[in-house]
Parts: sequence; structure tokens; C-alpha cells
Amino acid sequence: MRARDIEALVAVGRPDVARDGSFTVFATSRPDLAADRAVGQIWRLDPVSGAHRRLTRGVSDSSPRIAPDDSAVAFLRADARGRTQLFVVAPEGGEPLQVTDAPLGVTGYAWAPDARSLAFIARMPEQGRYGTVDGLPSEAEPARRITGIRWHANGLGYIADRPAQLFVVAAPDLESEPTYPPAVTTSGDTPDRVVVPHEPRRLVSDDVSYASPVFTPDGADILAVCERIEEDRRDLRTPVVAIAVDGSSIREVVPMDAGLAVNEVAVAADGSIVLLAYTVGASGRDFVAPGVALWLLEADGPRALTDAETIDLGEVGSHLAIDGDGFLVQDRTRGRVRLLRVDRGGETRVVLDGDVEVLGHATAGGRVVAAVATPDSFGEVVVVSGTDRRTVTDFGSAVRERGVVLPRELEAVARDGYPLHGWVATPAGEGPFPVILQIHGGPYAAYGVHLFDETQVLVDAGYAVVYGNPRGSAGYGRTHGRSIRQAMGTVDMTDVLELLEAALHSDSRLDGDRLGIMGGSYGGYLTAWTIAHDHRFAAAIVERGFLDPVSMQGTSDIGTFFGDEYVGVDAEDIARQSPLAVVGGVRTPTLVIHSELDFRCPLEQSTRYYSALRRHGVPAEMLIFPGEDHELTRAGRPRHRVERFDAVVQWWNRHLPVA
Repeated sequence: MRARDIEALVAVGRPDVARDGSFTVFATSRPDLAADRAVGQIWRLDPVSGAHRRLTRGVSDSSPRIAPDDSAVAFLRADARGRTQLFVVAPEGGEPLQVTDAPLGVTGYAWAPDARSLAFIARMPEQGRYGTVDGLPSEAEPARRITGIRWHANGLGYIADRPAQLFVVAAPDLESEPTYPPAVTTSGDTPDRVVVPHEPRRLVSDDVSYASPVFTPDGADILAVCERIEEDRRDLRTPVVAIAVDGSSIREVVPMDAGLAVNEVAVAADGSIVLLAYTVGASGRDFVAPGVALWLLEADGPRALTDAETIDLGEVGSHLAIDGDGFLVQDRTRGRVRLLRVDRGGETRVVLDGDVEVLGHATAGGRVVAAVATPDSFGEVVVVSGTDRRTVTDFGSAVRERGVVLPRELEAVARDGYPLHGWVATPAGEGPFPVILQIHGGPYAAYGVHLFDETQVLVDAGYAVVYGNPRGSAGYGRTHGRSIRQAMGTVDMTDVLELLEAALHSDSRLDGDRLGIMGGSYGGYLTAWTIAHDHRFAAAIVERGFLDPVSMQGTSDIGTFFGDEYVGVDAEDIARQSPLAVVGGVRTPTLVIHSELDFRCPLEQSTRYYSALRRHGVPAEMLIFPGEDHELTRAGRPRHRVERFDAVVQWWNRHLPVA
């Protein structure tokens, strides 16, 4: 595939299944170059026949959830001002009805058990900010007084002046008369436009942010994860509270002293509460290789149902679903994400595995429906019934028509005896091919078996690509993930280099004399670190990198704990693992890529690194994307993504020409 073929990459979101199992809903999303945005709709699928059709025809429809009585489908859609709002549509389709008019949009929601109302989370702006006063531009707003140790988040911006609050709104009657905006009166009055049929009721009004709302079975309470900005030191523990729907009380269900960082909450039909969460240690900040597990809340506190050392439930987008007396969860392992069923005794059973990465799942009526990515598709829907497994969509056909190369899995042994695991993707033909070593971000993340546009574009341009999961990565146990804690740039560097050497020895078509190296985020870190110590590469690309642990502490949205945990707090330890500290050893021509609004690895990481390269006489260039954040390569504007691909291929063509 070529850069513009990202339009054919159809992602499939988390599905939902009607309680009687009769139909499924899911959302798709893909980049659209003409619209210069991601576009997506909600689909309805018959799990028996596999027939599916668009239920909505919006531009940005996502996150569908079926009402408990199967009478309606709620979903999220951007309104005319680009704010994500809650909508409801009939299960058969038709004109959706807007339910909310939140000033900064809706971030999450849940149906009440009786389907007569919905809870939703919306950020509430401080008066005078974010358009709450017509005609007041952001640069004319009053100064922000920062008193806590956090103030911003990647992809969002400032957080203290817009906490995420919890609301309840009545579900609309889909058969009722539509609402209409009132006209201007003869007196000249211009009434506010009526958008929603019911006004929501705010259940909380404080400086705490809430997430992951879910009703208790009796509908009396809403459980939510809450987070408060700390005054003194970062604390990753997140309590779970129960908020009475009538507004009469808020009580802790999972207290801070349980020591858990909670990702998601779910409630079984009998009222049992389960969590996806991980322990953060006595410091409250130990997140390195977080052991995300499934926890069941009991009278004496949460009890882990899965072993975090062997089962990793922390994949991005991972969630849980109630399955009778058990639970469905997504386990990340060796580049795959499989679906497991866990019972209350902790026994596990594989529901779906193989060369797939499960992206989302749901179950009802004796069937499991899962969204998956595969080596030749960005997203499909799979229906599992007993031992029968059927892929019922073919969204990957469009990208396969443009050309997809299936990577070859590679296993090797490092010089110290440690097992290495990765993949090699090679163009068709006899070669010899120049080789690019790719390094993933994280570091506790992983390359997997799904169709990867980064690799496919490079292979189409004539390059063989080697990529794998060195020590520090996810999917190989927590010991593997924690092995580079305060030892970055050690075994992780030797692992990627020795995997590269193993790939070169395994295929004579790979040209060991023509090598490049590239990576983003942590991959940018390890690329910058490697080229300061190893000079075999003709060129390098360092993208959105973690390049100076010292300045990350005061600029990154995770600076209050990330560097402290990964490289330590001692000045000598920091310098020992800092790419900026060893930039004088770089001789490799380097392209530095970054985004202006990246608050995860802020822009100054790259500008200072680029300036240091030039000061030391290294041939270097820098490419900065306006309006983008840390997620450019995955969720940036399609035209920027194509522009970036073009720049990457041009850089390699210049420094590593294809014969």
C-alpha cells in the first residue's frame, strides 16, 4: 500500500449485542483525504446471517450502545460545532435524535437498566473560558492560576479549568414530535435554540473528574472512577465511587487505600462489581509494566481473578464484558490479543485466539461478537458461537486490493541467551533490499500481527522492514516489561540490534550494508540512543521522542512520574540514560519529526535535540506538524499523515536509495 491508501484502512470499534442476541451494532472509522478527517458510521449486523448495513450516515459516529430493552441505540456524534454529543436512534435506523448539548462535548455514557435515562460524562468549563462568553477569544481569557502538580493532557490541553462531571438525562421518546428552534419575536428577542428534548441533571459539582460510568442493577446508583489533581506529588491510585441518581449521596466503593489504578468498572446482574485495574505500589506511582488484572470486589476488598504476571489485560482499548457468571477480557500476548473468559474462581478459557488482535467484544444470546485486526485487515467482525467462529465482514478487501505484504515471524536468541521475537516484511523480488529497523513506542507496548500501515508503506517503497518487541515491551510477562526500569538503553538496545542481525542472517535478500533506523515516542528515544552508540546506519528518523528526561519532568503531561519511574531521580542516573546527554556521539544523518501540540513528549524535546545535532555538525532536518499532538501517526489529519509518509519515504530515498 502507498501513503494515500490509508483511506482504505477501516477500523472497527467495540461492538454491542442486543440482549436477545438478535442484532449487533458497531462503528467503523477510516481516514478520508477529501474531508481531511476520520469519518465513521454505526452499522447493524445480523449475527446469524452476517448481513450488515449502515444504521447511521453521519460523519463521526462512534461508540454505539444498545438500550437494555433493545428499544434504541445510543451513540456519539459531533454536532454542528464539532463537539461530541450523545444521540439516540431507533434500532431499525432513521433520523437520530440529539440528546445532549454539552458545551465541551460528551466523553462517555451508560444506559440506565430501565432504558428510561442515560448517564453521561462531560467536561464543564470555567465561566469565561472555552467559548462560554460569545466574542471572547482564548487569548483574552484571564490568567490561569496553577496550584496542583498537573495542568494539561495530550490531546486535550488544560484540565484543571474543565473537570469531567457526571450528568443524568431522560431518554428521548423516538416517536415524539421533534423539537424546533424558536423564531425571533417581533420585539427583537432571540431565544436560545432548543436542541435537546430534555435538560440533563448534574449529579456532581466539584473539581474531581469522573470516568467509566455504569449503573447498578437497581438503577439507584452510578459507579464511576474519579481522579483529582494532586497538590504535592503524583498519585496514580483512582478510587471508585457510587453516586446516588437522586443526588442524595456519594460514597466510596473502592477507596484510595486499595492501591489500585482503575481503568474500567462493570457490574454483573447480581450486583457484583468487577474492575480492570493494576496495583501502583507503596509509592502510588509504580506504573512500569502495569500488571492490569481483572478484580472482583468482595466484602474485604478487591480480589484479583487473573495473574498479572502471565495474563496482560492492559492493551489499549481493552475492556471487560459480563458473560453470565463470568467475564470476557482481552489478553495481550506475543503480538496477539486473544479473548478470554474468566470465571469467579479465576479459571480461564480461550474464546478467540490465533493471528488476531481483539479490539473489542460483547456477548448476549449465547454468542460472542468481537472486533479484530488481522495481518491483512485493519478491522473485521467475528462471531463466535460455541466452537464455531465466523468472520462476517470483509472491510480489509479494499486495502488488500492496493497490495498487502504479510510479514514473516522471526525468533532468535540474544547473545546473553534471552529469546528475541519480531517480524520481517520484505518486498517481492530477489533483492538485495535496503533494511529499516523500526522501534515501537511505549516502552510497555508491542508490535503485533495486525496490518500495520507504517510497515506496508515502506515495503511498497522498496524497503525490507525489521521490527520486534525488545525487553521493556508488553505481551511477554511483567518481568520482560520491567527489565529496563532505570536501565533504559541497555538490553533494549542490544535486543533490537541483535534481532536486526538475526533477520539479516535469515534472508540473503536483506542488504546488511544498507541500513536505516526509525522510531517514535519511546522508539524515538531508543533510535536517538542507538545512533549515539552504533554507527552502522546510513540515516535515522527520530520522531516525537523522549529525548531529555530532565525537561520532560516539567513539560510533559506524564512528566510527574514517567521519567522518575523509568530513569530514576538521581542526576547521574538520568544522565546515564539520556539521549541528549550523549548526542555528541551521533554521526548519523537524522530527520527529527514532531507535532506542535504534543504534550506527551513536548515539542521542546525535539527542538533541543535537533539544535544539538546541528551544533555537533550532524546533517539533520526537522519537520514540525501544526495542530497535531502525540497521536499524529494514528489519528492525525489524513493529509498530514500522508505528508509525513511522503517525507519519510523521501528521506530514505535520499539517504538509503533503492536500487
